[in-house]
Amino acid sequence: MNKKVLTAVLALVLGAGYALTAFSQVKPDVLVKQRQAAMTLLGKYFGPLGGMAQGIVPYNADVVTRNAGYLEVLSQMPWDGFQASTANEKSRALPAVYADTVKFKKAGEDMQAAVAKVVSVSKGGDEAATKAAIGPVGKACGGCHDNFRQKQ
Repeated sequence: MNKKVLTAVLALVLGAGYALTAFSQVKPDVLVKQRQAAMTLLGKYFGPLGGMAQGIVPYNADVVTRNAGYLEVLSQMPWDGFQASTANEKSRALPAVYADTVKFKKAGEDMQAAVAKVVSVSKGGDEAATKAAIGPVGKACGGCHDNFRQKQ
């Protein structure tokens, strides 16, 4: 009786392990959609900050703090979606994303560092310092787009 139970439990554990492995294999098109969604949200929450930094939108410390917090999380999301398996999927990613992975990774890290600076500075409440910290985020985003994204 114990051998039957042990065999059943072993089969269940092995089967569950196989199922988890199969489910963890994300399809390339899904990875592309996920990274594009993260990038879209980055644009949504950075837009008002860029407007404030340029003086186009009135400065609002509460919006800066909220959006900077969102950007801090969102800036970490898209990068794992740039896997080699997505190279042939329809997207605006240039081949350089997959060929020059060190430079691409550095560009993402630079953007994350710039966002972290905005988060840090915005907590101090200094409008001028916060506006000055927002500019490098835009430059980091633009630099990555210039080198790793197809123009429309």
